[in-house]
Amino acid sequence: MNLLKDKVPKLVRKLALPAMVGTLFQTLYNIVDTFFAGKISPEALSALSKSFPIYFIIIATSIGVTVAGTSLIGNSIGENNKKNILNYFTHIIIFGIIISFIITFLGLTYSEKVFSLMGSSEKVISLGLEYTDIIYSGSILFILVVALNSLLHAEGDTKTYRNVLVLSFLLNIILNPILIFGFLFIPAYGVKGIGIATIVAQFISFIIILFKVLKNSRIKYITKDYLVPKLFYLKNIFFQSMPITISICGYALASAIIFTYVGLSGEYAVAGYGAGTRIEQVVLLPILGINTAIISIIAQNYGAKYIDRIKETYFTAIKYAFIIMIISGIFVFITASMITSIFSSNLDVIEYGGRYLKISAFVLPAYPVFFLSNGLFMALKKSEYAMISNFFRNVLNPIIVFYLARHYGASFETFFWIWVIINWFFSISYLLFVIYYFNKKLNKSSAVVHP
Repeated sequence: MNLLKDKVPKLVRKLALPAMVGTLFQTLYNIVDTFFAGKISPEALSALSKSFPIYFIIIATSIGVTVAGTSLIGNSIGENNKKNILNYFTHIIIFGIIISFIITFLGLTYSEKVFSLMGSSEKVISLGLEYTDIIYSGSILFILVVALNSLLHAEGDTKTYRNVLVLSFLLNIILNPILIFGFLFIPAYGVKGIGIATIVAQFISFIIILFKVLKNSRIKYITKDYLVPKLFYLKNIFFQSMPITISICGYALASAIIFTYVGLSGEYAVAGYGAGTRIEQVVLLPILGINTAIISIIAQNYGAKYIDRIKETYFTAIKYAFIIMIISGIFVFITASMITSIFSSNLDVIEYGGRYLKISAFVLPAYPVFFLSNGLFMALKKSEYAMISNFFRNVLNPIIVFYLARHYGASFETFFWIWVIINWFFSISYLLFVIYYFNKKLNKSSAVVHP
């Protein structure tokens, strides 16, 4: 594939499909964890659900690292700057190692306080810490995998990471029951076993990605000079990754706020909502796959100054994603209670999960604008715009919803209906801003008309 010359709709499809499949198995991985947690107890399911805002700090950091690497390396490929390609690749690894030590310290130090702030019972806190302590102890593996993979993504290779995620999913299905319930000489670790299975899968993923990257033709040109840390490249990576990492961490805050309000209805409501969000993650997979595709395409075309192809890529992606989300929303609404029952046999958990999904179905078509616009700005090396949008959606919006719900004594359903309305308002506003940016800002860049 040539990201600078091939037809845009074809590129979006060819890059998005492997990314969708990979993200599907990544989400199925989380669903398997949720499924087995439900087999332990409703409290274990609640603990795993509430651990998501805490675990999400690792996810946010991983996204920041991979987006910084993909966009900066991709821009350098578009500019045909071989020196910058190699420097950004080596420095994204150095940066990833440094940041992993920081988040490991934060996770191990403050997880218990976060569980407490969400109003968790002592049993749920204890179960949650069994999981998060293991995850944070191995966080460097999560970061190194995406740091190495950023070179592959920048070149348009989304298949390797897809294959790794499929393998991780299969390993998780095998390891989870063995480590949770015990087998032969292996003791039953319970919730802790879910965390151990994740770390084992991440280690194997790291080995596979490392071997793939070492076979890349660009790697043979790396000398000792590229391995010496240089402030210029670390600074650029920091300012490209941190805005999106910090802003996505806002999603963890949003989740914590929502879990706090849902918790007023009891731990079974939390378990039901947690199960519902797992389904929602599966439904959002096409958007995430398309987003991965457009970051690679736009990054290279921005480096080459093909502004017309940037616009075409964005609006093609929006069109595809919007149609998919309308269809998905209809499916989720019809099957809400049935798919929630996959995770628990408890009738209260099933009821709350089904009620949440029936409301969530109406907000799904609003999400493409948010995700794909953020992808656009990250590829354009304008991460500050993504940070601002994430602040509004993931920090300000939940606070407003929480305040209105508490002030008026909103029920479980009313709380999420308010969430739907505010998200639609935000997405429409964001789309108008992107159109304004294209017309007033991007057009002023030096553009090359693509043949």
